[in-house]
Amino acid sequence: MRITHRHDWDLAPHEAVALQKQMAGEIIYDRPLDIDSVRLVAGVDVSVKNNVSNAAVVVLTFPGLEVIESVTAQRPTPFPYIPGLLSFREGPVLEEAFNRLEHEPDVFIFDGMGRAHPRRIGIASHMGLWLKRPTIGCGKTLLSGKYVEPPPKRGAYVDLIDRGEVIGAILRTRANTKPVFISPGHLIDLRSSVELIMHCTPKYRLPEPIRAAHKTAGVFE
Repeated sequence: MRITHRHDWDLAPHEAVALQKQMAGEIIYDRPLDIDSVRLVAGVDVSVKNNVSNAAVVVLTFPGLEVIESVTAQRPTPFPYIPGLLSFREGPVLEEAFNRLEHEPDVFIFDGMGRAHPRRIGIASHMGLWLKRPTIGCGKTLLSGKYVEPPPKRGAYVDLIDRGEVIGAILRTRANTKPVFISPGHLIDLRSSVELIMHCTPKYRLPEPIRAAHKTAGVFE
């Protein structure tokens, strides 16, 4: 799979913020997804150890959720850890991994944020512009916005709101378990994002594509 190289990654933090503000207007976050048309879904994760970034992209069938391809990439971590600028820390190694894919997923689920970001362009949104495919952010902790706890039952969710704008959903994927933070990345809306995540989360708290990618990214020594 070949993706679009939109810009260089070697930027200072203030330049990265300026670029995010410039690109945020390109994000499409209100497009419904036909779930029945999805055949392949990918999980995306990056781990960092000893200043080396390890990326994993795992492709699963949908709705069966069987792994059919796993690709990895590894390179020195080029950017410091700065909240809100995760794309510039993980983007270079992810670009390398995406280019190694033989299958073309219909949807990518990122361990990170999409629109639920101070500048509305988390890693799922940012990389969505490169992938030109629907992307979803699935985070484990809050980055931006306020919310009330959703009901304890599986599938319950409430809006994540920032400055009067709905930027994501707090979704309970398992009953009586901590919720996850879902937001549209690019080329998908919030309702479709929540629906797809629920289809991909039959048993555990995290979606199967994210679990598979997390496991694959973590095997590097």
